[in-house]
Amino acid sequence: MHRRVFLSSLLGASAAVAGLSGCAKGDASADTKGAATEPLADKVPAGTSLKIASYQNVQQLQFRLAKLPDLPFTVSNWLNIGAGPDVINAFRAGSLDLANNAGIPPIQAHYQGYGAKIVAIDLTRKPNYLFATKPGSDIRTTHDFRGRRLAFSQGQAQGVVLLRALKQAGLTYDEVKLVPLTSNQFLTALQSGQVDVAPLPNSQAPAYLQQYAAQGARAIDTDVVDLLNLLWAPQSVLSDPAKAAAIASYIPQWAKGLVWQYEHPDVWNEEFYVKTQNLTLQQAQGITKLANKPLFPPRWDEALKWEQETADLLAEGGFVKKFDVSSLFDHRFESIAAEAVPEEYRK
Repeated sequence: MHRRVFLSSLLGASAAVAGLSGCAKGDASADTKGAATEPLADKVPAGTSLKIASYQNVQQLQFRLAKLPDLPFTVSNWLNIGAGPDVINAFRAGSLDLANNAGIPPIQAHYQGYGAKIVAIDLTRKPNYLFATKPGSDIRTTHDFRGRRLAFSQGQAQGVVLLRALKQAGLTYDEVKLVPLTSNQFLTALQSGQVDVAPLPNSQAPAYLQQYAAQGARAIDTDVVDLLNLLWAPQSVLSDPAKAAAIASYIPQWAKGLVWQYEHPDVWNEEFYVKTQNLTLQQAQGITKLANKPLFPPRWDEALKWEQETADLLAEGGFVKKFDVSSLFDHRFESIAAEAVPEEYRK
């Protein structure tokens, strides 16, 4: 696992986050009202194309290994992009049509005045992140976070996981020091001691702890989950009948790819973690053991409730304004993922 470097100083990151939060409130492309109401077309028109996010090329690899059928449209670009703020910027630039993120980026996009909708949902029942401490730390529980410097990314899953952990520990935001960073800065911030704690993904934490446990770094386990793994798209894309039909045809492939990965951990360990991420097989197996079973709900009631709780949590901290998150869901796509997978993967 290679080390990542800071993209900016802590001060610069703080300014960047502040700028993102306040930008483009009057963006002409923003349409935060209801999603397009026209029924989805049964067939994708010829010549349709989409630009799709595929962080670390996971989607293409899943589809190839699972031997899924060809998509009925052209993917004009697979973008190696994953972080919520980067996805929002790509949406704005018109360089991305569909992305895979957690629940918080759609909330952040809404706060920025940009119209985008959720089109598919996979429920995450087990934690995807754990809280890692810097080397030499005396922190052992989330209650010890009081007064400490905590890595915080407002527009990413790691941010809401931290806020939920603080709430669970009974800590208010003014009892800790939230250090605004993007998630790709967390590892270096921990290594250098610029933060005391950072939420690391299960795929990254084992290598960090193996390297720094002897120096006093440790994991703080919690049962805090980030429930939503989702697909979402700009409103302008969803208002295009051809592109909306293409997205509807992509969702089953996405769901089947996740199921295939879950059912074939040995192949995935070798083909993805070992061959593309340069992890050892033992490290890969440790990550896979923590993997969530994909669950695609035929109805989005639980997801909507969770998203509302998340938005309210952010509003309580003054990070966004309170709003009704039902505007973030395009229910035309609600049952598509569930209908594409076996019964055991439906919630």
